[in-house]
Amino acid sequence: MAWWWQLLISIGVALLLIWLALLIALLVAKPDKAQLKEALRLLPDLLRLLRRLAGDPALPRGVRIRLGLLLAYLAIPFDLIPDFIPILGYADDAIIITAVLRSTVRRAGLDAVRKHWPGTDDGFAALSRLTGLNR
Repeated sequence: MAWWWQLLISIGVALLLIWLALLIALLVAKPDKAQLKEALRLLPDLLRLLRRLAGDPALPRGVRIRLGLLLAYLAIPFDLIPDFIPILGYADDAIIITAVLRSTVRRAGLDAVRKHWPGTDDGFAALSRLTGLNR
């Protein structure tokens, strides 16, 4: 077998293993329905926040790239876990958004996130509670 076939097969197997690991992690960390409903209510403000943060030249380049990749991931029509699977279908997006926001806060600070938040103070408090940003 040619070396490039072996490379393609290896990459495919690696991607499948990563997908399975993420699926298992989502099954273990399954959010409850109340948290998921609260997260879905914040979605429009959250998307505006991500766009504003990604366009802020004051933030480190790595943070902006991460946020841009997150926005691209949210825009593509397929997910790690299809949305028709109850609870877990939407949970993968919430978990990935949470991870990127936590990373953003670690690198840029909570004040940068607060400065760009387009919603209400209650919405920001809910976002902080759901993502653990205030810890």
